[in-house]
Amino acid sequence: MTPLLLSATTATTCLGRGLAATRSALREGRSGLAPCAFETVELATWIGEVPGVDNERLPAPLAAYDCRNNRLTQMALETDGFAERVRQAIARHGRDRVGIFLGTSTAGILQTELAYRRRDPQTGALPADFHYRTTHNSFSLAEFTRDYFGLTGMAMAISTACSSSAKVFAAAARQLALGSIDAAIVGGVDTLCLTTLYGFASLQLTSPQPCRPYDAERDGISIGEGAAFALLERADGVANTPAAGSVLLLGTGESSDAYHMSSPHPEGLGARLAMQAALRSAGLGTADIDYINLHGTATPANDAAEGKAVAALFGDRVPCSSTKGATGHTLGAAGAVEAVICALALTDGFLPGSPGTHRRDPALPIDYLLQGRPAHPRHVLSNSFGFGGSNCSLIFGVAP
Repeated sequence: MTPLLLSATTATTCLGRGLAATRSALREGRSGLAPCAFETVELATWIGEVPGVDNERLPAPLAAYDCRNNRLTQMALETDGFAERVRQAIARHGRDRVGIFLGTSTAGILQTELAYRRRDPQTGALPADFHYRTTHNSFSLAEFTRDYFGLTGMAMAISTACSSSAKVFAAAARQLALGSIDAAIVGGVDTLCLTTLYGFASLQLTSPQPCRPYDAERDGISIGEGAAFALLERADGVANTPAAGSVLLLGTGESSDAYHMSSPHPEGLGARLAMQAALRSAGLGTADIDYINLHGTATPANDAAEGKAVAALFGDRVPCSSTKGATGHTLGAAGAVEAVICALALTDGFLPGSPGTHRRDPALPIDYLLQGRPAHPRHVLSNSFGFGGSNCSLIFGVAP
């Protein structure tokens, strides 16, 4: 594929608001996870909650979109100067030429959960102030963002579980290649809700302690929430040649192994296919990759499957880590959050470690980083794999 420029990025998670907070936590090897005290949830697990979301207020004309997910969306958009960079792109390209491609898993389901508490005791009717389309609906994230910037072009929401906001990069790249748009807001937002927390607990996938990706004694995920965005533009469309060190999207790879609704192929077949497709897309070989941000959810089956796929392709040559020990598993936002972390690795010359992981699983022969370390990566790969075998790998690099 033709390289695309990430002309702006931002991320907000339990590590803090914005790139500086994210960068600081990764360098310190610090986790943002804490014992669950969300809403009325009574579960012995740890979560990654973003502070201050409930204090966010949407503009009056957009009040119908009010829910936790869209409040976090606005919080992230207005961080790191991202909204201003979007407005500059709109001025360059036009309101109908900036597309929106956003991923989410649960969107505003919490708003429905809250509405059910207020349903009519006689009829069961939900309250009149509940707006499904602009809150619970997966497309509400994209529609809110489009209206927030007054855009009139294409907008798309992708909901493929945990690969959602990785796949938006591929979807946007296709439209930029077709010439349908000149720039794209890509990213993902997912927020905590009771359905997610109790649902994953019912599947026996949550850990009673902070998650430990790739640890020999890993025992489940820590659910988090987060929002991350990038502005994608053609590498020759902003200032002809990107400045040295600018971050580029070089390749995307997607696969669907369709092995099981909630378990990966035990040998990581779909993961391997996605990584191979990303390498072909970028025109690179395995020897060109300097770091892999693993999907690394900290469940026994998922880490084993991905580890086998990585070992089969890369052996133990490439440094790898999962940053979910720091952020928690942000589900539909994970692909975008970890894409931004990969961008930081490229620009900062620092490979993040794995907070919470103490002893590498010896059955998985990969170069797994427990601690972060300085490096000078030129090409990094990020993995995101969702329920049902919906897989996506992305490759990022720096402009020479």
